[in-house]
Amino acid sequence: MAKFVNPTKVITDPDTRWSYCNAWEAKAINGGTPKFSVSLIIPKSDTKTIAKVKAAIQAAYEEGTSKLKGSGKSVPSLKAIKTPLRDGDLERPDDEAYANSYFINAYSASAPGIVDADRQPIIDHSEVYSGVYGRASINFYAFNSNENKGIACGLNNLQKIRDGEPLGGKSRSEDDFDDEDDDDFLD
Repeated sequence: MAKFVNPTKVITDPDTRWSYCNAWEAKAINGGTPKFSVSLIIPKSDTKTIAKVKAAIQAAYEEGTSKLKGSGKSVPSLKAIKTPLRDGDLERPDDEAYANSYFINAYSASAPGIVDADRQPIIDHSEVYSGVYGRASINFYAFNSNENKGIACGLNNLQKIRDGEPLGGKSRSEDDFDDEDDDDFLD
């Protein structure tokens, strides 16, 4: 039996970096409904993932034409509506983490599944933070809310592949208390 392939679903490559990672606790943005979210930073050199994302956005656009049309006479072109694939060099020029990268903000009303490189569930919340590298299972869909039309990105699951430099200026406790500074403690 052939496996169904969802044209709007993408699994990013392992070099995707997670930022603004709210994977354990839903947070409300601007007083809205609390959601789980992550900003996925995809290097521009990862042309395979970028191509998959663009194809999935196109598929979501084609699937959602009636929703995008709404009460209008025609469906707006894909270039005329909001899409989730954004250019880090243009939209976040002062943030080094987004240099030479695209990014996608993915959201979910329910908690994403989070596993490690061996596909074992991650229990320790400190293992998942803004700055880690991993794969993300995401899906794209059309929306039309109060004549605000576009393609959005849903967050399904996350797979941490490796640690990275923490983003947001917060250091990890493992790094703060490494063995090098023990001498000062005893003085």
